[in-house]
Amino acid sequence: MKPELQKAVIGGVAGTVVMTLMAMYVAPMMTGMAMDIAAMLAGMMGMGWMMGMVGHIMMGVVIFPLIYVFIVYNRVPGSPLVRGLIWGVALWVMAVAVVMPMAGAGVLMANMGGMMAVIASLMAHLVYGGLLGQIAGGGSGE
Repeated sequence: MKPELQKAVIGGVAGTVVMTLMAMYVAPMMTGMAMDIAAMLAGMMGMGWMMGMVGHIMMGVVIFPLIYVFIVYNRVPGSPLVRGLIWGVALWVMAVAVVMPMAGAGVLMANMGGMMAVIASLMAHLVYGGLLGQIAGGGSGE
């Protein structure tokens, strides 16, 4: 059984909210630096903060859950939680290797707190993926 799309979107909402709160409150405690996801995305797109936030929400609530349901879920093993965690790690790798350097954070987020920022980002992406996978559900015995 595949995860339900509606539940995946709800999982995306939950994951995006918690991830955003972690970026705002947990990451600064770990790195000593504020992490504003919307501002980073806005800077990459050459647009205002609000458009960065819209992009962040669209990716977390719509795009990533759709990719999870239609592409990722059937290609990774494990329970819905494990599949979601694997998806979270994949998103983290893309963020650290591609998105963050493009946003000016540097290689391994050197300009944003270095390894502590990398670890904070991994934690946030694991929480996002775990919530998405667990809430989206689906069977593990395909």
